[in-house]
Amino acid sequence: MRPGEPGPEDPVLNTAAPAPLDEATIVRLLQASRAEAANGRMPESDQLLARVAQAAPNHPAVLNELGVRMMSRGAPEQAHALFVRATAGDPRHPALWSNLAGALKALGRRNEELDAIEKALAIEPRHLSALLQKGDYFERQGDPRNAARVYQNALATIAPGAPTPPAVQGALDHARRLVEADYAQLAAELEAPLAAVRARHGGKRQRRVDLCLELLMGRRSAFHSAPTWLYFPELPAIEFFERSDFPWLDGFEAATEQIRAELLRAMVADREGLQPYIDFPGGLPLDQFRELNRSRRWSAYFLWNQGEPLDGHIAQCPTTARVLETAPRCRVAGRAPTAFFSILDANTKIPPHVGITNTRVTVHLPLVVPPNCGFRVGGTTREWVAGQAWVFDDTIEHEAWNLSDTPRAILIFDIWNPLLTAAECDLVQTAAEVYGRYYSIRAESPL
Repeated sequence: MRPGEPGPEDPVLNTAAPAPLDEATIVRLLQASRAEAANGRMPESDQLLARVAQAAPNHPAVLNELGVRMMSRGAPEQAHALFVRATAGDPRHPALWSNLAGALKALGRRNEELDAIEKALAIEPRHLSALLQKGDYFERQGDPRNAARVYQNALATIAPGAPTPPAVQGALDHARRLVEADYAQLAAELEAPLAAVRARHGGKRQRRVDLCLELLMGRRSAFHSAPTWLYFPELPAIEFFERSDFPWLDGFEAATEQIRAELLRAMVADREGLQPYIDFPGGLPLDQFRELNRSRRWSAYFLWNQGEPLDGHIAQCPTTARVLETAPRCRVAGRAPTAFFSILDANTKIPPHVGITNTRVTVHLPLVVPPNCGFRVGGTTREWVAGQAWVFDDTIEHEAWNLSDTPRAILIFDIWNPLLTAAECDLVQTAAEVYGRYYSIRAESPL
C-alpha cells in the first residue's frame, strides 16, 4: 500500500468502478449512512458510505460526508482536501464552506478560515453554523465585542420556540453567555453618560428611551399591532398607555368597592348570567383556544355585548353601568361597546392572542386579585392591583394567568384609541357598520 492510499478501515474502496448512481439514490444512501452512525453502528455506516463513494467519488455531497467523517476521526488534513474538492464541485452551498472553515481552524490556517466563513455568509447571511464560527473566530482573535455582535446575529436566526439543532447546542449556549456579558458591560458604559443627559432634562423618566435601550440590549422583544380584522395604519403600537392620559379613570377607581360589590351580588343572584367568554361555533379553527372554548374556566358577565345592552345585567349593576357611561366608549352597531366582568378560574391560563382592531383599546379595572396572577402585553408583564386601572392595546400579543387557588375578577371594557381624531372615529364607525350590514354579520369573535 502506497502512502496516501486508503487503508481497509477507510470508507473509500479502490475497486472497479461500479455503475453510476442517480441523485436520489446518492441522497438516500448518505442519509442511511448517517442514520447508522447516529445509532452507533459505525461498520454498517462505513459500508454504506464506501458504497456511495465508489459509485460517485466526485459528488460534492459525498466528498462533504467523507470530510465530516475524517474530522470526526481527528484527520483534518484529509478532511481539508475533501472539503476543497467539495466546494470546487458546488461553490454555492454554504454548508460546504462552513465545513471547510472547520478544517482550516483545526489546521491553524486562520486567514483561510475567515475567508471560507465569509464565503458561506456571502451565500447565506443567516447561516447559523457560519455565524457561530465567525463569532468564535473573533473570540480567538481577542475581540469579544465583535464576537458578541456576530453571536447576536446568530441567536436572532432562531425563531422563538423553534427547536435548537443538537449539533450546535453547546455553541449556542456559549454565545448566549457571551452576549449577556457583553450587554452588561455595555450597560455599565452607558450608565454615566445617560445619567448626565437625564439630569440635564430634569431627571424625569424617559419611558420610550428606556424601552428603546431594552430592545437594543436584548432585554425585550419587539411586538407590533397585529389585529385579526381591522388594522388602522400609522398608529403607534403602545403596549400600556400612560395612566395620566386618562383622568376620567379616577371615577372608576373611586367606585371600585361598589363595582366589586355589584359583581359579587350578581354572581350569587344571577349565576346563570355567567357565560364562557370563548364560544366559537363549530367549523371555526380553535387554535390556541381549543381548551377554553365553551369552558366556564374563563367566564364573562356582560353588561354590554358587541353593542347590545343586557338590561337585566345592567339592572343588577347600576353603579358599574353609570360609571361606564362616563368613558369614551366605542359605539359601533353590532360591535361596540362591550363591557363585562371577566372571571378567570384558579390555575387557568389565557393563551397569547390578539384582538380584532387597533382603532379601540382596552381598559382593565381589577376587582378581585389573588396572588400569582399576571398579565403580559408584548414585552411588558404586570400584576393587577385591585382598584388600579390600566389601558392597553389588545392587538399586541397578550396573555393572562391565574396560578392561585381562587378566581380572579376584573372589569373590562373598550374605548376608542385616544390617538384617533374625532373624524377618524366617526369614519371608522360608519365603515364598520356598513361592512357588517354588507355581509350580514356581527363581530366574528369577542377577542
